[in-house]
Amino acid sequence: MMSPVPRRATVSVAFLAIALMAACGTPQTPAPKTGDAEQGLPAPSAANLYADMKPVVSVKELMYDLLDPLADNLFDAVSSVNTGKASVETVPTTEEDWDKIRIGATAMVEGAYLLRIKRPFAPPGDLNNSTGPEPIELSPAQIQEKVDKDPVLWIAKIEALRNVGLQALDVVKRRDVKALWDVSNDLDEACENCHLEYWYPNQKALLDRLDQKLRDLYGKPGQSGAGK
Repeated sequence: MMSPVPRRATVSVAFLAIALMAACGTPQTPAPKTGDAEQGLPAPSAANLYADMKPVVSVKELMYDLLDPLADNLFDAVSSVNTGKASVETVPTTEEDWDKIRIGATAMVEGAYLLRIKRPFAPPGDLNNSTGPEPIELSPAQIQEKVDKDPVLWIAKIEALRNVGLQALDVVKRRDVKALWDVSNDLDEACENCHLEYWYPNQKALLDRLDQKLRDLYGKPGQSGAGK
């Protein structure tokens, strides 16, 4: 029979165990030091979490490589071709068709706001077709001048494009093929109105002159006979 352990020894062992557990416990994470920021480890804050978005490409490249290709998802969703014998219509019929339209609509809604980030209007060295006696397009510097002069109009054009995207998303939810024709027309109008304002405004003047000549020749719409 083993001799009983004295009570005093038992208490001592208990205190020793508690001391060892405290010493081996999980260490607390130290609070960030003021020098962390100097080491390139700034703490994120609500003020700078989404700020300082830096563009990679110009407006021209953004349109060419992102917005224009995805806009075709909406433009090509519906069409009507007259073959001479019959009119052949293209409309979405499958889930894959509607998914493609939704992707295009999302690109318009979210991508349009990328145009609000200050960026060059063309890549370095690209002056658009802005040279010669009767240039077809405005130079990037001329476009920037127009935007700086009336930034509200620039924002309005962006919002018009975004609104078409919102309209398209609603059409996709409702699977409304008839309304999709209106979306395609509205997108074409939103794009062309912006281009005529900032990209090739000289063509707008040309179109106005052609319209006036047609009115002079054939009268106003709804009138019969030629004008004087």
